[in-house]
Amino acid sequence: MVCAQEAFVQLELDRIVFMPVGVAPHRELDQDPGAEVRLEMVELAVADDERFEASRVEVDRDGPSYTSDTLEQLAKESPDDELFVILGGDQAAALATWHEPEKVLERSTVAVFERQSWGRNGIGIKIGRLRGARNVRYLDMPLIQVSSSAIRRRVRAGTPIRYLVPDKVADYIEKKGLYAEQGSQKEAVAS
Repeated sequence: MVCAQEAFVQLELDRIVFMPVGVAPHRELDQDPGAEVRLEMVELAVADDERFEASRVEVDRDGPSYTSDTLEQLAKESPDDELFVILGGDQAAALATWHEPEKVLERSTVAVFERQSWGRNGIGIKIGRLRGARNVRYLDMPLIQVSSSAIRRRVRAGTPIRYLVPDKVADYIEKKGLYAEQGSQKEAVAS
């Protein structure tokens, strides 16, 4: 949410649309609760901020969710909109391995928040040969080392995630028993 807020201000955006992946094409999501549950968590996270909204575009698409396809669809639906893809440094460094990465760079402005492990020099080395890579914009961000995988690890370990995700999302994860170790939900209820 901090990244979204910073991108909204620095890129002077009208809105930010969060798009949970339907079917992840590059990796299996760790303890994936499913696209509908991920969409529900995004809706809870953005509900209280009028600058943000959730989209079903990738959840409703059959087959793998490729960013290049999503950008093509959005451009057809709203040809006057300027499109941005906001990424953390780790995902930006992997951009060359994406499906049609040069189309992503052609159809949008890729805006990147550097992470401690992935700064602009390292990202530049990884994606520098892609046509359009010079147009990547780097955004300033307070150093906050929070990732979805780190949050899932904290849930599995039974450590708090409050303030790392919106309260509604933390409550939802706890209520549904998402990402917990197998059997830990039963033990918690039984004790």
